[in-house]
Amino acid sequence: MPYSRRLAGLAVPLLLIGGLVATGPAASAAPARPAVVTTTVTDAVTTKLLGQAASAGHRASRADARVTVSRERGRWAFGTAVLVAPHTEDAHPTGVIFVARADGADWQVAFDGEAAFSELSAASPVVTAEEKRVFTTSPTPLYAGGDYRTGMALPFAVGQSWYMTGGPHGWGGYEQPYSSIDLAGGDQVVRAARAGTAYTMCTGWIRVIHDRGYSTDYYHLWSSISVNGAAVSQGSYLGYTGTDVTCGGAASGRHVHFGLRQNSAYVPIGGHGLGKWAFVSGGAYGGGARHGSYYVAAGGVLYNYGALGFTQAVVDANGGGTLTRRSGPGTGYGAVGSVADGATVSISCSANGTSHTGRYGTTSLWNRLTDGSWVSDAYLWTGVNGTVNGWC
Repeated sequence: MPYSRRLAGLAVPLLLIGGLVATGPAASAAPARPAVVTTTVTDAVTTKLLGQAASAGHRASRADARVTVSRERGRWAFGTAVLVAPHTEDAHPTGVIFVARADGADWQVAFDGEAAFSELSAASPVVTAEEKRVFTTSPTPLYAGGDYRTGMALPFAVGQSWYMTGGPHGWGGYEQPYSSIDLAGGDQVVRAARAGTAYTMCTGWIRVIHDRGYSTDYYHLWSSISVNGAAVSQGSYLGYTGTDVTCGGAASGRHVHFGLRQNSAYVPIGGHGLGKWAFVSGGAYGGGARHGSYYVAAGGVLYNYGALGFTQAVVDANGGGTLTRRSGPGTGYGAVGSVADGATVSISCSANGTSHTGRYGTTSLWNRLTDGSWVSDAYLWTGVNGTVNGWC
């Protein structure tokens, strides 16, 4: 039976329910107030960027930072950040794309290529659906775990020939890794090497984020596009070769300084394939590129053959000539034709057979082409030391 208890002169009805005493509707607790953010997102991004620069041995100050917050909503922010470089030779700026969320009294900041960048992007209301599609692909191990395929063309029109005015060298010049090359000539129109989302880091500098953890940088551009996450296809216009050094560095003649990144860091362009060329590092600004058996040194001309598919290969007969096609995976099978050095072939599956030695070592792997014939993997460049389309 209900009874009451007096509290400070007030009668409060109590109910006995299942052996427990209930006091009726409890006063609802006041909602917790979100913590007041004590720093700006600009400060948080700058601090992280300077910390990364210091870890890499680069000296920079807060005065060198250029943070652009291009999108904000509630406790979320998105934009670009650059540490400008001195206007001297062999110096280039450092830049990132960031997503940030106010977390308590501070900001959680992630840069493009970091695992946290994928996680924050997936939850952020300021990241577009197209960006999420690219960003939320889990970063792969550097060079994709021994896989040097990029799916990229050279950063100019397919079918054109440009000069490689500088062979593999560092993004800033002589430092490792040799992630970059200099290109000039043709119609001087710089184009995206692969589809992705494009960002203006600063005047004259575009970054395109691709899949598989890759991104590409294009610096010294004139009349470059102004973009904030625009989707671009392979071959999309980015700007003209130029000598722009708004963010630092130097350029004595018009060109594009093209850099390759993976998982938020510059990576060696040597060994990677672009435009069906396999790049070869030497001394800074030296080295060259190989298409089949044909080698072009720094200062020479590169023809853009387009992107090599992930299940394709370029024939490298290790000296020119032709490669014999066989009816099975070994030299004991009959010859059914040949394929020219430098040709592109498509692979349907692979099997082990007789062992052969090519430019890149000895292997017993044979590849079945889409026409049904077989060729030794020793005489193909795929960008992978192994199968590219499974086993037969």
